[in-house]
Amino acid sequence: MEFKDYYQTLGVEKSATQEEIKKAYRKLARKYHPDVSKEADAAAQMAQVNEANTVLSDPEKRAAYDAVSAQAAAQGARGGGEFRPPPGWDTGFEFSGSPFEGGAGDYSDFFEQLFGQAARQRGPGGFGHGGAHGPRRGGDHHAKIELDLLDAYQGGTRTLSLRAARPGPDGRVVSEERNLEVKIPKGVREGQLIRLAGQGAPGAGDAPAGDLFLEVHFRPDPRWRAMDRDVYQPLALAPWEAALGASVEVHTPSGTVEVTVPARSRAGRKLRLKGRGIPAATPGDLYLEVEIALPPADSDAARAAWTALGKAFPTFNPRETKGA
Repeated sequence: MEFKDYYQTLGVEKSATQEEIKKAYRKLARKYHPDVSKEADAAAQMAQVNEANTVLSDPEKRAAYDAVSAQAAAQGARGGGEFRPPPGWDTGFEFSGSPFEGGAGDYSDFFEQLFGQAARQRGPGGFGHGGAHGPRRGGDHHAKIELDLLDAYQGGTRTLSLRAARPGPDGRVVSEERNLEVKIPKGVREGQLIRLAGQGAPGAGDAPAGDLFLEVHFRPDPRWRAMDRDVYQPLALAPWEAALGASVEVHTPSGTVEVTVPARSRAGRKLRLKGRGIPAATPGDLYLEVEIALPPADSDAARAAWTALGKAFPTFNPRETKGA
């Protein structure tokens, strides 16, 4: 994916004020608008200008873009090179609007990869409900958060930091951070929304504030991965445990259990532990995925043991029996 330098597209400095961005956009819109432009590639140029303006004209999206732009610079991708944003790059950024909103648009893969639906939300602060001059409910906000998978099993209260952005007195973007004590419900799933009433934008007049929606994602963990309420965990076995069967102790997210490994278990086999997935009225299951761990041949005794094993199976050819 090619990195898009939105500041270069609009011809402004990274320190540009919101007013300078607005002026630059209007100038380019007059130049490339398909209804008036004589440029051969006016439509394509206008699409790029609109995309850049969509991000840089919104303080919230601009702050998020600046963060990922710094990462791209560290990778040497700012000059149009290939760039992939790291997982969870947008965690903790607070955006206006609810995660249910969205709209159509002509956006690049870069734009969609970074922002997706979130980038097409309504503007900063949202629009309240009510008359133009009367009390108006505050707009909703949303943010992506990362939790440990164990939080889904245990629940509890967590302190989360969110970053928001707004125009400062000089028209430049000012970042703000706030900490929230959030109750994590036991059994929360990937992609689930936690609603915090009254934590969105303030209302006008005596109207209430909007709500804040937190979209849950689990931090990458080599021990576990979740799919809906089911959880998958690698289970390393010695060759003799897999071949002969064994009873092994396994540390799972819900505690330590004794697991019976059937004889002749192959790598990739899944052992199902019913009801040990993410808790719920109908809990998910835990699947142990078998991996074969080979002891190292790092001593004379170990090498002799491997040699003896080879001699015990003179006709065994793993390249012929694989998958059999």
